[in-house]
Amino acid sequence: MLRRTFLKESAIALGGVAVFDLNGIANAAPVQAKSQVFFTRDISVNGLLNLYSKIGEEMTGKVGIKLHTGEPHGPNLLPIEFIRGLQPHIPNSTIVECNVLYPSPRQKTATHRETLKTNGFDFCPVDIMDADGDAMLPIAGMREFLDAPSPFASTQPRFTPGVHLTEIAVGKNLLNYDSLFVYTHFKGHTMGGFGGSLKNIAIGCASGQGGKRQIHGDGWPKGPLFLERMVESGKGITDHFGAHITYINVLKNISVDCDCDAHGAKPTCNDIGILASRDILAIDKASIDLVFSQPEMQRHDIVERIQSRGGLHQLEYMKALRMGNDQYELITL
Repeated sequence: MLRRTFLKESAIALGGVAVFDLNGIANAAPVQAKSQVFFTRDISVNGLLNLYSKIGEEMTGKVGIKLHTGEPHGPNLLPIEFIRGLQPHIPNSTIVECNVLYPSPRQKTATHRETLKTNGFDFCPVDIMDADGDAMLPIAGMREFLDAPSPFASTQPRFTPGVHLTEIAVGKNLLNYDSLFVYTHFKGHTMGGFGGSLKNIAIGCASGQGGKRQIHGDGWPKGPLFLERMVESGKGITDHFGAHITYINVLKNISVDCDCDAHGAKPTCNDIGILASRDILAIDKASIDLVFSQPEMQRHDIVERIQSRGGLHQLEYMKALRMGNDQYELITL
C-alpha cells in the first residue's frame, strides 16, 4: 500500500479527515462532532411530523419532496397516508420524481402519470422533473492527488472532480426548487444492496434516459463501479442544495427488493421505526446499524442482500467524498 493512501485511510479510521498539501504531507483534521440522528418507533403520521419538526428548518422557498412513488400496486410501498398526512405540513411543497430507465410504465411520462394515479398520488402536485429534458449538475470531487492512485477507482490514476463522473444529468425541473426534502422508504436493492437516502436522490433525481444511464453504464454492471457512480451522483445533488436538503428514512416494509420491483419479496424483517437527520451519511449509517442490530431471524434476509451486493461500500465512499459524518448521536423521541 502506498504510504499516502495508508495515511489517508488511517486518518479516516480514526474519525478524522486527512488533508494533503501538494508535497503529500498529511495533516490530521480535528475529529468531527457527532451528527444528530433523531429516531422514533412511532411509525405513524404523528411520528413523522414530530421528526420533521426537528430537521425541517432549512426547508425554505419552493420545496421538492423526493420519494419513490413505486411501480403500480407495488406490494411494499409506504402507505399513502404517510405521505398524504405529511405533505400539507411542508409549505410550498411538491412531490418530485423522474422517469426510469428499465422497462416499466414509469419509463414514459404519460404512463408514469397513470402509475402515480394508480398508487394514490392525487392529493398534491407531482413534478416528473425530466418530462421536458435534462440539466447537468457538476460533481466537485475530492482535492486532486497529483501522484497518488485512488483507493477506490481502479481505472484512474488520481482523484479528479468525480472519480467516474464529472457531472450528472438530472431532471431539468430540479433546478426550480430551493430546497429538497428526501423522504425515503428504506429497503433492499438488487444492485445496491440497500436503498436509503443516498439511493433515493442519486438514482431518483437522475434523468431517466440520461443520468440513470450514466450511473448504470452499459450492461447494468453490479459492484463497486455502480455503487461509486451512484454516490457521485448523490454528491452532485447534495452539493447543489447545500444546507437546504434534509432526510427522513422510514424503516417499514423492509423487503430485500426495491419499490421498483412490482413483485418485490414479502418483508421478513420487522418494522423498526423512523429516522431523521440533516446528514445523509449519518442517517443511512444509522439505518444500517438498526437493521444489523435486529435478531438473527429478522435481519438475515436483508443483511444477506446488503452484504452479497457489497452495499456497505455506499457508506465508505460517501465518507471518502466527505458527504457527511458516520459518527452520530441517536436521539430517541
